[in-house]
Amino acid sequence: MKIAVSATGGSLESLVSEKFGRCAYFLIIDSDTMKFEAISNLGENMQSGAGPKAAESIIKKGAKVVLTGSVGGNAEAVLKSGNVTMVTGIAGNLKVKDAVAQYLKSE
Repeated sequence: MKIAVSATGGSLESLVSEKFGRCAYFLIIDSDTMKFEAISNLGENMQSGAGPKAAESIIKKGAKVVLTGSVGGNAEAVLKSGNVTMVTGIAGNLKVKDAVAQYLKSE
């Protein structure tokens, strides 16, 4: 399963970004192998529409789950239409690898 995590940087050691649509990167992680792809968030500097644009990029990468701090309403609608599960409320002091580990343990 592919898990997308909003992140402050492009590695598993990066912190989770609490802002979905305005994060710097998304890490698309294969939960079986923990191999990942870091993609720059094209919506980070957009004036408007950042959340939906970010959601579209997550769906195109095949992610089934998003781990983040919060998701805006427009982005939430796009993620729901793509059948992506949202896990919100993750604090920005947690490393990406730890957030994924906690999610997999609770699944």
